[in-house]
Amino acid sequence: MIRYKLLQLMLLLGFPLLVWSCGRDKRTEEDKSNKGIINPVLDINFPDPTVIKVGDNYYAYATNTYYKNKNYNIPVAVSTDLKTWRVAGDALPKKPDWATKDFWAPHVLFDSKLNKYVMFYSGELGPNTGKCIGVAFSNTPEGPFTDSGTPIISGTGFINIDPFAFIDPKTGKKLLYWGSDSKPIKVQELTDDWKAFLPGSVAKDVIPTGKEAKYDRLVEGAWVDYQDGKYYMYYSGDNCCGAGASYAVLVARADDAFGPFQRYGEANGTGSSVILEKDTKWMATGHNSIFRDGSGTAYIAYHALPVNQTTGKAVGTDRQMLINKIEYVNGWPKVIK
Repeated sequence: MIRYKLLQLMLLLGFPLLVWSCGRDKRTEEDKSNKGIINPVLDINFPDPTVIKVGDNYYAYATNTYYKNKNYNIPVAVSTDLKTWRVAGDALPKKPDWATKDFWAPHVLFDSKLNKYVMFYSGELGPNTGKCIGVAFSNTPEGPFTDSGTPIISGTGFINIDPFAFIDPKTGKKLLYWGSDSKPIKVQELTDDWKAFLPGSVAKDVIPTGKEAKYDRLVEGAWVDYQDGKYYMYYSGDNCCGAGASYAVLVARADDAFGPFQRYGEANGTGSSVILEKDTKWMATGHNSIFRDGSGTAYIAYHALPVNQTTGKAVGTDRQMLINKIEYVNGWPKVIK
């Protein structure tokens, strides 16, 4: 009888505690692997995210979206801990004269010489007029950003999208990477005020298409991270969205900002440079940015589509923002999940 009562007491008290403890341990493991970040960090349509750290805050910028009955040309969201985000407003409330639609893939950085936040983005004047890349400036990370007045580059189709601006830590040169539409990703030097390509400079192809079996038909979304003397080119491949969405993040590296870039698949002998692709929960993972927290820990922010979409939105249009830690292991980045 005493044994039976003791068993009852254990079931009433000990077993629930054991279950709670197991659950807590599992969550602790998640926290250790990704600093407590539970994805998605933004469960709204927030495509092509760029994340930067300013002081104690993190700012995320995305392609134009519709949120709470309002259109945002360039939405900006703010967080203090990378876990909880709030949409703070429209970083580009006034459209430039040269574009009326498709404000895509903004990239923002701070120029200490100009004491300005600089935002590159693409836009289009009207249907089938071709995408252009422009630049805008602001005194604060939230904006408002004011366009310079003239696009840096124009053309047909969607070749001129996905700009990434970069100050080369070795030379101090200001560079622009961009490209899509089944053409190579390019790089070219800019003037010191960011408003035009440097006279006499020429665009150089750095990531061509068609070199790998998967995700290489179209390459876009360039992002360069300088780590331990190497230039790491992150880029996305294939179809970002829609019913046939198939997207992934690939990587290459170089000793110089202009290349040549060696693909991860060449270095490891597998022929695949993919570091992030579809899993059991998320698909069409891509168009990333790389940033670091105050302790120097590196993260990758990207968008993805839920594998089992339940929002009622059109298929392939619910690109939510996710964040994971990355670590450089044996000279190459690894996404930590």
